[in-house]
Amino acid sequence: MSDATGTAPVDEEARARNLVEAERKALHLFEEAGRRGLIAPGESERTVSDRVRDLGAELFGTDRHWHKRVVRSGPNTLLPYKENPPDRLIEADDIVFLDLGPIFAEWEADFGRTFVLGDDPVKHRLRDDLPRIFDAGRAHFEAHPEISGTELYAHVVGLAEEAGWEFGGAHSGHLVGEFPHEWIDGERIESYIAPGSDHAMRRTDPSGRQCHWILEVHLVDREGCFGGFFEQLLTLHR
Repeated sequence: MSDATGTAPVDEEARARNLVEAERKALHLFEEAGRRGLIAPGESERTVSDRVRDLGAELFGTDRHWHKRVVRSGPNTLLPYKENPPDRLIEADDIVFLDLGPIFAEWEADFGRTFVLGDDPVKHRLRDDLPRIFDAGRAHFEAHPEISGTELYAHVVGLAEEAGWEFGGAHSGHLVGEFPHEWIDGERIESYIAPGSDHAMRRTDPSGRQCHWILEVHLVDREGCFGGFFEQLLTLHR
């Protein structure tokens, strides 16, 4: 049934459930990849990426991703998403992160986690700071109903710096939704949590749907030549 404008009503509860379920599956995929030892010394980043893709097909019948699959290790973890460094072999004491956007039943997930293979205490501290800073960023978002992307980005960068890290991204998140989510567009700064994204994040998109956001945290230690990454849904909780 359509409303008076001829537009079908949006079932926001169903949209939220589908996005949360997609993230739940992504979390299970990452946990299973770790349990099976897919992220291991001597493996190339590309091999890990392909094996995690294949694991998604085994577990959930999907091998599609709505953005490029990112597996970074060692110094490659310093680089932002847009870069495409040469494939690298993972070493015994590396830090490794995965940034994947699997599609489950036409719903986008966007999920990132960091793994530390050795005993380096600084790498472990960085990894442990990632979810803490994410939670602090989410708390700030929830406490400020009119917050803009510009304001949230500045706050997350400040949290990173207070913890002793550099923030490694030009943005700290983006819209997410049904696949294909056409509003993710490099020319549309309002699709990102970034400087210049000055509209309130709590809004509807041009199709009348509630905007849902991914929050990203990319922490960098330039001196140590490594970084880490964490991302998941900001506006919905599992």
